[in-house]
Amino acid sequence: MLVSADAEARDRRSLQDRTSVSAEFNRTNADGPRAPSAPHSDHRYLAEFATEPEKKENADKASESYQTAMSSSPATSDAMCDEIGHEKNVYMAKLAEQAERYEEMVEYMKKVAKTVGQKENTGGPPDLTLEERNLLSVAYKNVVGARRASLRIITSIEQRELTKETGNHPQIAGYKMKVEEELKNICADILELLKDHLIKPELTSEPNVFYCKMQADYHRYLAEFATEPEKKENADKASESYQTAMSCAEEELASTHPIRLGLALNYSVFLYEVNNQQGEACKLAKSAFDAAIAELDKLDEESYKDSTLIMQLLRDNLTLWTSEDQNE
Repeated sequence: MLVSADAEARDRRSLQDRTSVSAEFNRTNADGPRAPSAPHSDHRYLAEFATEPEKKENADKASESYQTAMSSSPATSDAMCDEIGHEKNVYMAKLAEQAERYEEMVEYMKKVAKTVGQKENTGGPPDLTLEERNLLSVAYKNVVGARRASLRIITSIEQRELTKETGNHPQIAGYKMKVEEELKNICADILELLKDHLIKPELTSEPNVFYCKMQADYHRYLAEFATEPEKKENADKASESYQTAMSCAEEELASTHPIRLGLALNYSVFLYEVNNQQGEACKLAKSAFDAAIAELDKLDEESYKDSTLIMQLLRDNLTLWTSEDQNE
């Protein structure tokens, strides 16, 4: 089986990231970001441990102060609430990842992605952070990956049953259609999210390449199991997005950059498996590998492991493809 970057360790969390999740949640979950003490906070703390009538007296004063603060600075309060909600959703996505509950991870990261424009309007960053982009990718990669794997197995069984003429084909076809529909819905979901919330003209090169590659990958997944004319339609859209991403990557990203290497890996797999352009696939994979080898000594320690892993996958695919050509 061919390997691609979305199937490997590009999106892994480090052990340090994983073990810091609880500490991060404890820091942000209880009362939101720490701020100088305010009268409403002081009264609340007094009310928490007091007995009547002091408890009610301080609770009433805290409530009055909270309402005054909310009405006097609604914009600031809304911004703070948005930021707290954003951080909690990121935390919950990490938690869901560790629990391997990827459907829920998708829902949390969708909320995070949809707040990008809101964050920008309230003075926050205009795009997801690198960590948030990777979380989004991991979430969707796993939910769609499970359906792709299922469809490969079902298709293999379907072909075997057809040759045996067992009469089970109608049941298999119906089940296959069910899984295909799930895959289509997942792909449509992330493609809409990318189009409506994430891909924007003002993006810098790295997120732009990342999102365009992601867009191309999900059109590729749709093309893999589709029939005509849907197959060609999605293949054309994947090709367009891959080319857009490649143009930007070649101009703006180093040849050893993990995102550029992952893009070359996935694009070459698309050319080989979906478009049946075996020669072009080999040419692209070899070009990306050779360009990265020439610059390998310039890699910093942080990127070295990711980059060399993807380079190994490029070489593995080249070895497989050239051996298949020789056998033919």
